[in-house]
Formats: sequence, C-alpha cells, structure tokens
Amino acid sequence: MTSTPTHVSVDHILPREKAEILSQALPYIRKYHGKTLVIKYGGNAMTDPALQQDFAEDIVLLKLVGMNPVVVHGGGPQIDEALNRLGKKGTFIQGMRVTDEETMEVVEWVLGGEVQQDIVGLINAAGGKAVGLTGRDGGLIRAKKLKMVDKDDPSKEHDVGQVGDIDSIDPSVVKALQDDAFIPVISPIGFGEHNESYNINADVVAAKLATVLKAEKLLMLTNITGVLDKSGQLLTDLTARRIDELFADGTISGGMLPKIAGALDAAKSGVNAVHIIDGRVPHVLLLEILTDQAFGTMIRSH
Repeated sequence: MTSTPTHVSVDHILPREKAEILSQALPYIRKYHGKTLVIKYGGNAMTDPALQQDFAEDIVLLKLVGMNPVVVHGGGPQIDEALNRLGKKGTFIQGMRVTDEETMEVVEWVLGGEVQQDIVGLINAAGGKAVGLTGRDGGLIRAKKLKMVDKDDPSKEHDVGQVGDIDSIDPSVVKALQDDAFIPVISPIGFGEHNESYNINADVVAAKLATVLKAEKLLMLTNITGVLDKSGQLLTDLTARRIDELFADGTISGGMLPKIAGALDAAKSGVNAVHIIDGRVPHVLLLEILTDQAFGTMIRSH
C-alpha cells in the first residue's frame, strides 16, 4: 500500500504496538465519556475528499466511544459557487455577506440541502447515524435581523438583508437525537417571528450552541494552524484577557474576529475548552481529543 500525504500506512505497526497506542487514548475516552462536543466544520476539511473521509471517521469513532459530537457546518465557497452559476456576485460589508431574498434562497438550498446532506451521507457511510437539521427543525434557532453598526461611525447602520442574529436556541431536538445514538448535523439557518429565514455566521451558531448545550468542548476547524502572534508563531493557550489585547493591537482581525469572539463568549459562558484547530491535518479531531498533543489554539475563560 503506497503512503499518500493524507493517508499514512500503518501496516508496519505490530499488533502489540497498536494496542499500546489505543490504550493511551483511554484516559481521554474516560474523561469525555457522555460529554457533548460541538464541532464547527469548515475550510479544507470540508472540500478535500481524503480529509472529508477522516472527519467522518473521527466523528463516528467519538460517538462509538461514548461522546456526543454535534456538527455545525459552514459553506461559504459552496454558496459563492452557486451564486456564480446564477450570475450573481456576492457582496460583503465588514466581513458579512449581504443577503437579499434571492441570495437567501440560494443559501438555504446550498447549506440546508446540498452541503448538509453531503456531510450526513459521509458520516453514515463511515458507520454513523447522522441527521441533518436547520434552525427551523424543532424550533432550534430563533433569530432576528442583524443590526450592523459601522465600525468607524457608530451612528451609521448597514443593511445586510436577511443576515441573522441569534435570539435564542432551543436544544431539545438536539438532545433527543443525541440520546438516541444519532449525530446531529446543523446548518446555520435561523427563523424569525414571521417565519422568515436568516443566514447566520456558522462560527456564531457553533459557539452559542456549545454554550446552550453546556458542551465540554467547542472545536473549530479552520484553514490555519491556530491563532498566530505578530511574528507568525502559534499561540497554543490563550486567556480571555490576552485575547482582548490581541484584538486591541490588531493581531486578530478579519475573518478571525467572529470566530474568536464567539469562542471567547463560549469560554466565558461555561464551555470548558474552546479549540481553534487546523482542519488540514488528517484526523485532527482524534489527535486533539484523544492525545495530549496540542493541534491549534486553546481558549480558556481566565
């Protein structure tokens, strides 16, 4: 069997060594047994076929050893691709996609249809029992229109259309599925008081859901090694105060802002650990959860 960069051959490892490797995961399996893990799935891990396979296998294995993984997925590139096919150009204000009615329809069928069902299929093919949900299912995510204040002029507000801010999350449908050996896969679409749809940032949904479910961990898969300092060094362990400093001096900016802000909120609200990890690493979920090796940045509340 030839070894590819994404799949390493383990044929040369003796059965006894394999048993030793597995037994080293025991303390972590014991520690997280019965605990909820919210996983934000995005980036390369979502588009590279070998990494998709690894992700699905990791999720199934975590479920089989008694943990409760809940997947929240993004889909920015897939939405852009679908809009391009319709000849529509995506516009962004302060990192948020402006979502008119037609764009919202595309977001719904791409996220709640295509992307979600691909993930459900991958997990099921790997031996799990995944169920796809949007924020409408079981009244899961109630939302309202996002009020976006201009970052330079607080008196000015931008209209970004059907972009949502979470009002409340009712996790009862997720809990019911978890208790019955299913793996929930959630699309970040919420609904308003008049049944209108809202496109919500997936990082924000994952962070809020982790808080409401009192998750043990929130794991956010990204296309970077983690949070880097000004000189490009990985910061493996961050406290709330240190993050405020990194916001202030501009080290954390752009697309990382909502990710880190959500992670910080979750850490402050009782999620024991928030990990921003490199989704380009094969089997990164197992490495992060079942070994003591740090694969990214961990955020603690204090």
